[in-house]
Amino acid sequence: MISINKVHHIAIICSDYQKSKTFYTDILGLTIIQEVYREERQSYKLDLALNGVYIIELFSFPNPPQRPSRPESAGLRHLAFEVNDIEQTRDFLLANNISSETIRTDEYTAKRFFFISDPDDLPIEFYEK
Repeated sequence: MISINKVHHIAIICSDYQKSKTFYTDILGLTIIQEVYREERQSYKLDLALNGVYIIELFSFPNPPQRPSRPESAGLRHLAFEVNDIEQTRDFLLANNISSETIRTDEYTAKRFFFISDPDDLPIEFYEK
């Protein structure tokens, strides 16, 4: 058996780099570790951190194909963030013109959660601590 220490990062390919960069930094509050433009690939690579920990690698490529999301398809289902105050989080997102599902309760953990979508319709879950 291998020994895994932690999830190192999650890679996301976006269709509109500036829109996604704004969403992940200004709306979700992730901080930029490093941003590079790779001329040979016509691609940005943006490394983002949450509370000082590297978690997301945001890429842009010219004309990336759409990935089917709904109905549910095989592959990564969603990205989830833990939050202290579920109502405050949802209210902030709504105030910033981010559409949100209503808050639901997980039938197994009794914790509350809701989903939004990033600029490329990637499902993002917010789950109460």
